[in-house]
Amino acid sequence: MRGWALAVAGVAIASAFPALAQAVPPAATLPPAPQPGLGPDAAPVPLPCRRVGDVASIRIDPDAAARLAEIGLDRAAIFARMQETSIPETSGCWATPTGNFDSQLISVGMAQWNFGTGSLQPVLEAWRQQFRHKRDFKRARDALAPTYGKLLFSKDCLAVPVAQKCRDAILAAEDAKGTLSPALERELAALFESDAMLQVQADAYVALLEKVRVDVLRIFAGQPITLRKVRWAIDTKVQQGGFSADEDIARLRAKLAAMPEGEKWPRLQAIIDWYGALARTIDADGIRQDWEWNVAAWTCLVGRRALDDEQYQLMSLTFLRSRTAVGNSGRWQALAFERRAQIVLGVGSVSGIRVGGCLAAGSDAK
Repeated sequence: MRGWALAVAGVAIASAFPALAQAVPPAATLPPAPQPGLGPDAAPVPLPCRRVGDVASIRIDPDAAARLAEIGLDRAAIFARMQETSIPETSGCWATPTGNFDSQLISVGMAQWNFGTGSLQPVLEAWRQQFRHKRDFKRARDALAPTYGKLLFSKDCLAVPVAQKCRDAILAAEDAKGTLSPALERELAALFESDAMLQVQADAYVALLEKVRVDVLRIFAGQPITLRKVRWAIDTKVQQGGFSADEDIARLRAKLAAMPEGEKWPRLQAIIDWYGALARTIDADGIRQDWEWNVAAWTCLVGRRALDDEQYQLMSLTFLRSRTAVGNSGRWQALAFERRAQIVLGVGSVSGIRVGGCLAAGSDAK
């Protein structure tokens, strides 16, 4: 799924990240056209693209790397998490631009930075700021985006929120369903698959992980920091921008601590029933290929009592946050829940891609 409310809005990328190399990026060969703008329930269709993964030229700030190591993220793990994030967002690609189908105007990049939340503007600005001379920026911009580059890097489009002039121009390059024109789609793909923009995307993601680190250490203070918790926190931050208020988490934990043992599994089943009920409503999207399989598999897990204490806690926290997904008036609440539930349980279907099964439960790494 693409373009959901992402967690990088407001990050001052140009000032927060280490200085990028000042050399003019090489003129990229225009890549094959990526997937067309996908609707919320479209099955992912693998098409040629530059795939997310470790690229030797990408530099990770040593100080940031040391801090992330505290929660078990070395370079290999950082790129593994980056690739994992890209699967529901871009089917594993570095670019996969999409249009306004989800009211975000344009979404692009492995974490689907977008104009709607204000997260795309600092990414574009960071790419622009790496050039010493304006002429070098213009040369690279025009090589990668000869038709729409001036628009994308205009003051109207870099404003947060975007100015109406920018909005009108971009919408004119999309159809009524929010699908990007082929030219705009190709140029965004070329820009976001270029080496220099890969560094910007990696910097943005590392900045996100640093914020996740602070959140994880706060939310799970006094508890072991496991890979499962870190993965859960990353996806929550990417898709919903943050976590439930500390007082709400404390209230939930107090209720869980006081809950009679006989209520434990019926209460969890009620959360799955809530997800299933949402999925059956007329205005829940992104889950059509998944929800029936998920309900059956997760109900099976509850029946087998096949969850440990950490999974039970994370499922409860997932419910707490997912029910506050407000994009398009709650259109994506069921999707928010199933993404995190798949991570927590090691079992689930997201974007039609199924992981694990009831009988395989317990085999996922913590």
